[in-house]
Amino acid sequence: MVTQRQLPADRYGSRAKPPAPRWLRWAGLALFVVLGLVVAVIGYQNLGTQPIETEGVDRQVIDDGSVRISFSVRRDDPAKPADCIVRARSADGDESGRREVYIAPGGTSVTVTTVLHTSKRAVSGEVFGCSYQVPAYLVAP
Repeated sequence: MVTQRQLPADRYGSRAKPPAPRWLRWAGLALFVVLGLVVAVIGYQNLGTQPIETEGVDRQVIDDGSVRISFSVRRDDPAKPADCIVRARSADGDESGRREVYIAPGGTSVTVTTVLHTSKRAVSGEVFGCSYQVPAYLVAP
């Protein structure tokens, strides 16, 4: 009869633990894949295609204190109102005027014209961004 020799645990460490059951490995892999899909969906919703796209159409400086800006808005949901922020910049690059523009529910593509009052003579006007989150002060009572 052969007896198994006991090795000193302090010197060689303890015996290797038995591997995890196969089902536990598959469950861990499935959990990892599901979490990866959740992260991918959330990332796509936040960083994917924009629900509102804008394009500057025309900018016209009226005088030293105002500029007329025309821009087109394309929405993926024309039934929702939108809020767009337009701004003007002076020759030194400073923002010289800013305004929020209410876009009423309507067609998929809408062209809007607004006059922006500025603190300096404007040399350009642009759409800063648009959102479906319309502040209460922009909505007509």
